[in-house]
Amino acid sequence: MGNTRLGGKSVILRLEIQTDTINFGQVASVIFAAGGDIVAIDVISTSRDMTVRDITITVTDSVDISIITEAVKNMEGVRLVNISDRTFLLHLGGKIETQPKTPIQNRDDLSRVYTPDVARVCMAIHEEPDKAYSLTVKRNTVAVVSDGSAVLGLGNIGPYAAMPVMEGKSMLFKQFAGVDSFPICLNTQDTEEIIAAVKAIAPAFGGINLEDISSPRCFEIEERLRRELDIPVFHDDQHGTAVVLYAALINALKIVGKSIDSIKVVVCGIGAAGIACSRILLSAGVKNIIGVDRMGAIASGIQYDNRMLQWYAEHTNPDRVQGTLQEVIHGADVFIGVSAGGILSREDVGHMADQPIVFAMANPVPEVRPEEIEDIAAVIATGRSDYPNQINNVLCFPGIFRGALDCRASEINEEMKLAAAEAIASAISEEELNPLYIIPSVFNQHVVKAIRDKVVQAAIRTGVARRTPREYR
Repeated sequence: MGNTRLGGKSVILRLEIQTDTINFGQVASVIFAAGGDIVAIDVISTSRDMTVRDITITVTDSVDISIITEAVKNMEGVRLVNISDRTFLLHLGGKIETQPKTPIQNRDDLSRVYTPDVARVCMAIHEEPDKAYSLTVKRNTVAVVSDGSAVLGLGNIGPYAAMPVMEGKSMLFKQFAGVDSFPICLNTQDTEEIIAAVKAIAPAFGGINLEDISSPRCFEIEERLRRELDIPVFHDDQHGTAVVLYAALINALKIVGKSIDSIKVVVCGIGAAGIACSRILLSAGVKNIIGVDRMGAIASGIQYDNRMLQWYAEHTNPDRVQGTLQEVIHGADVFIGVSAGGILSREDVGHMADQPIVFAMANPVPEVRPEEIEDIAAVIATGRSDYPNQINNVLCFPGIFRGALDCRASEINEEMKLAAAEAIASAISEEELNPLYIIPSVFNQHVVKAIRDKVVQAAIRTGVARRTPREYR
């Protein structure tokens, strides 16, 4: 594990100890002297002159686990077999499984779930394909699809390494919204092959959640699949971030007393998330958005090779402002960062309008650390869980898919996203609302239901729900 720091976590050392050379008390003393606190000892095997034990150790933030492991390895009569922590142990064998809804206990059960009686169900669906929603898992199942090209902050690590993230996404779908989902990690990063693969598996699913696919390919993949499939397709890295950001902005504007149609917003980082955040804010009524990338402000009149940047230039920055982030931030009411850590300074925030709102969402290091500006910014949010006001996609995707599945929506449109954001914002009452609490916890049990209800209403209102209001009730 090298110099990995595991502050505040448990580490398990499996040690092979030669009992005729050294006793366990000596081992425990060395671990303690190196900064480890032994909390559990499990005997794995033992013989006359040797024992194998799993030693669970907790370490504090200041302790480097390599100091403990090196001290143990240098002891005569001790062999370090392996090191693991609770996170790795949690992933052993994967984090999800499938279970039958009814047991198969006799031949009659077998005939009804498989053969020969299942043939009647197959033919019923063959004659009326829509019955797949009522007679198969399709009605409640989402595919979590990735090619592993843009995983978390890890980059292009491929489909195998992406699986733990996609499994985790499936766990969240189930726990928070009762949605069954399965990770589909594709061994291709070719746009056409991804589109073809998703279309080929679509009959088994009621929705498609695209995840961790790099920009700009993610735009075409989502757009094509939305056009060519009749089930919801939702790229969470784009739209999940956008929905939760807009929810946070609704409440932040209440605190500073500004209206959404009068604010100046600077968005730094015009990739998938930055474009989606800008789209939803435009739909919500923001009139002055200036996007900034490495080359400076994006403005019409400049020709861009990237078609999404060209679209962005034509729909934002009404005054055609040009310049660097440090130049265009002057007078801004809101800063939205989906870029890189440390690019916004305290001085930059000081040049913003009165009561500035700063959403610094880069991970793991925000564009500016909250402690640097907490005395001059009115409201601060980040993408991190160790600061107040975390902008977290988990608040969005379980509820939005729950609603889309329940009303059998053909798509997730902009009105449904706006409705989801408003539902998230409404989870915090006027009495609770304050600069350190503008967004609810992901564990707030009311959020998913609130989103689901608002999303269903928006889907019905916009004509994309394929279940009538009566069927929905």
